[in-house]
Amino acid sequence: MNEPDSDERDTIVARRSSALDGEVRIGGAKNSVLKLMAACLGAEGRHVLANVPDISDVSLMCELLEAMGVIVTRDDHRLILDVPAELHTEAPYHLVERMRASIVVLGPLLARFGTARVALPGGDDFGPRPIDMHLRALESLGAVFSTEHGDISARADTLTGADVVLEYPSVGATENVLMAAVRAKGRTHIHNAAREPEIGDLVGFLNAMGAKVGWAGDRLRIDGVERLHPIRSDSGYRVIADRIEASTYLAAVGMCGGSVFLRGAVADHMTMLIRKLTEMGMHIAPDAAGVQATATGRLVAADISTLPYPGLATDYKPFLVAMLTTASGVAIVTENIFTGRFRYIDELRRMGADIRTEGHHAVIRGAEHLSGAPVRSHDIRAGAALVVAGLAAEGQTEVAGASHIDRGYEDLVGKLVGIGATVSRS
Repeated sequence: MNEPDSDERDTIVARRSSALDGEVRIGGAKNSVLKLMAACLGAEGRHVLANVPDISDVSLMCELLEAMGVIVTRDDHRLILDVPAELHTEAPYHLVERMRASIVVLGPLLARFGTARVALPGGDDFGPRPIDMHLRALESLGAVFSTEHGDISARADTLTGADVVLEYPSVGATENVLMAAVRAKGRTHIHNAAREPEIGDLVGFLNAMGAKVGWAGDRLRIDGVERLHPIRSDSGYRVIADRIEASTYLAAVGMCGGSVFLRGAVADHMTMLIRKLTEMGMHIAPDAAGVQATATGRLVAADISTLPYPGLATDYKPFLVAMLTTASGVAIVTENIFTGRFRYIDELRRMGADIRTEGHHAVIRGAEHLSGAPVRSHDIRAGAALVVAGLAAEGQTEVAGASHIDRGYEDLVGKLVGIGATVSRS
């Protein structure tokens, strides 16, 4: 697996690029595979995952599972996880604090062993994202929690199905409750559950393991089963395509112009994004094998507002903001999910972007062009968006902190070079 590069290789250099052309393969979804890996804890035996991206967050999750006693083997874009009968049910701080997604081991550990100890999670800094909702939801099933010395200790002599009402359609809370409820006694309904494609992937994975999960209107319905089993398929379970990675290359085409085929991208997972890009002047043509993206001429401004799925994902926003910096007109961007997710805007301003922020709104006046400058990546998507912006900027843009980008992208530089971008790692 890729590891974050050392300091001397932690910068991506982007230069103004001409129209992009060719094909790029979209890999497996980071936001799905990490949760599928956690779900494997729920059943003893050999689990096989296919279409697994070679990214550092997957490496971190491998380390976490190995610390619990799982034997992990990588075979190209497959992961083989041998889960023993007994596990260490503690997720250590030195691993958990590096990746927020690791909190989802709580659900499967409680379901299978009735106990878990997990350090409070870390991850990208978008502002406060408390996990109280996870804990309250699991308490509805009978779990009891205590917190001391930065760790969450959980115990459940018996998990029992219940009506769980989430105050917000949190992806992580939905995943944790779902992975616990599949082995609870009786039926669980999760009201106001998240509906992201990655949730659907987890539901499909759990059902293939013997769970009984489905949708009942706007609720997730889970009928608890006695036990789960590894998927009985030599090829394993194929992770869905990464819609956020796809949005990165869509943004690159939008800013540089050209026509690129995103092989493996699923248009149905990006309906609102495609609608917004079409409004901005791009032409998006889906087919069974992927998505063709074409842009000719300067894009036009469009207002953006992030919302839970099927609304416009907050992970798309850095790419849309980058595109709007050179679009014709003025746009208002509203962030409704994470309070701290405008922090990369100062970096775009260094490149000449005309952006004014107030609270959770940003007003962007499109410039004729950006100017290359040294900037820094503070999180995965913002870092990738700065690279994309650099492809449309005069001169050279140096994006420091590229190891953040490695957490969510397999060979971003190589894939961009493959479609004609002028970009390198240094």
